[in-house]
Amino acid sequence: MSRAKNPTEFEITVEGEPYVWRLQRTPQWSSNPNECRGKAIAVRHKEGTREAIIEFPAGPPPKFGAPVLKASQIPTALVARAILSAIAAGWEPLSRGKPVPIVVDETGA
Repeated sequence: MSRAKNPTEFEITVEGEPYVWRLQRTPQWSSNPNECRGKAIAVRHKEGTREAIIEFPAGPPPKFGAPVLKASQIPTALVARAILSAIAAGWEPLSRGKPVPIVVDETGA
């Protein structure tokens, strides 16, 4: 028997609209604070093609030996708040074009 793969894309409904999101980038830490990058999720409307790349701050580095962040560990409430913040920042989910980078705080606002 083969093991079931973890899903790479997740569906979420925000204010009655269906969206699909995935983990674009896991957090990356460095000894130089200017090079630290937080996690990023890519979001698109289920019926659209334009993505928003929502970037979070890096936060504190993990303890030695901590497991790698998985998309299933990200709370859906955080993703929903980040989607609303992206729309408020000017992302038009049903438009066409290049992905729109949006930076949010650790709460997704």
